[in-house]
Amino acid sequence: MSAAEKSEQQRLSVFKTYKLYVGGKFPRSESGRVYEVSDSKGKWLANAPQSSRKDARDAVVAARKAFGGWSGATAYNRGQVLYRVAEMLEGRKEQFVREVADAEGLSKAKAAAVVDAAIDRWVWYAGWTDKIAQVVGGGNPVAGPFFNLSSPEPTGVVTVLAPQESSFLGLVSVVAPVIATGNTVIVIASEKSPLPALSLGEVLATSDVPGGVVNILSGRTAEIAAPLAAHQDVNAIDLAGADEILAKELEIAAADNLKRVLRPQAVDYARTPGTGRLTAFLETKTVWHPTGSLGASGSSY
Repeated sequence: MSAAEKSEQQRLSVFKTYKLYVGGKFPRSESGRVYEVSDSKGKWLANAPQSSRKDARDAVVAARKAFGGWSGATAYNRGQVLYRVAEMLEGRKEQFVREVADAEGLSKAKAAAVVDAAIDRWVWYAGWTDKIAQVVGGGNPVAGPFFNLSSPEPTGVVTVLAPQESSFLGLVSVVAPVIATGNTVIVIASEKSPLPALSLGEVLATSDVPGGVVNILSGRTAEIAAPLAAHQDVNAIDLAGADEILAKELEIAAADNLKRVLRPQAVDYARTPGTGRLTAFLETKTVWHPTGSLGASGSSY
């Protein structure tokens, strides 16, 4: 046996430590708790941080702090930033293929197809950032010498319960449209398969996404979602990853400050998503402005 082979046999594996992604940093859970994550066959994969209510509140603070700068950026600039994320995902494709295969019990080939679709989905939403305003906004015909213009604006801080079964493609499909339109987001990763989401945080940290625009928590979905649904500084919640009972409880809690709520629905994440999730967390601002009058006839321009 060669020296290299002996060295390889004696070498200990370096296990990956997964952490939360909050405010552009990688904290451990404030509670210090972790829980075991297993693959589809029950084999241990890693320990994931089990977020607490304090972690959820910290994520809201980070998201609110980042909202002004992100919502104030030009739509074209947001598109550039999202495209950069897709570039970074492309460079780490092998890691995500492995994690998705383990999480969803897929062959390597099928996992690779899922990861490719997720990257393409991110590019798709990057292309929509400077186009959605033309779809949902514009000039309105009114009687009188006025310009009447409607334009979309982001809702604010959005909590997203990521899909439980689609650990990466579903995750991208619910996160990308929220930030593409200028919102900031707190993501509750799939409870069973959080590793692709936590790895996405590492990609976001090394791309151009400002810290706090996306915050990723892992742990018990119901435990983390409850304080976020009731939080007065959260403006909207997407219940994609909630079951029927949890969704009803969270919707009741969200009513306290009139949050926008996107109810859970059956979605085939492999299909082209349309603009539904882009418009779900947009508000419409309408502005009236006098055109002025010309000449004695009172004609306007």
